[in-house]
Amino acid sequence: MTAKNTVCLWYRGDALDAAQFYAQTFPDSSVGAVHRAPGDYPDGKQGDVLVVEFNVAGVPCIGLNGGPHFQHNESFSFQIATDDQAETDRLWNAIVGHRGQESACGWCKDRWGISWQITPRMLTAALSDPDRAAAKRVFEAMMGMTKIDIAALEAARKG
Repeated sequence: MTAKNTVCLWYRGDALDAAQFYAQTFPDSSVGAVHRAPGDYPDGKQGDVLVVEFNVAGVPCIGLNGGPHFQHNESFSFQIATDDQAETDRLWNAIVGHRGQESACGWCKDRWGISWQITPRMLTAALSDPDRAAAKRVFEAMMGMTKIDIAALEAARKG
């Protein structure tokens, strides 16, 4: 691990499965070193996968198989910027369709409880539109969505 700052995510023994899913799903993602426990620990045995190094969309992470003691929540999420509806749909469907769950306004959770914001770049631009009435219409349209619908947001922006 060479990064000065690395995101550490806690798993219940399936950090390698999560890292492999992320690497298959998100561009610029990969699985690096897999470290096995040199001895028994509270939630595993010597030789079990303890830590997995991986990257998610260029962000260095480690997955720690620490057991059920700590749960993920929405106060931490990955925000993935998408360029079009096809990319938005592909990423959303990969997460939700792999035993994840939908939430609101472009948020979803993967099967491990990690929250993701699948956010079209168009949405970010529209919310900061100098025409504040247009930005408000986009915001109000977004508030009623689960997965983001770019065409609906563009229609709202135009009024």
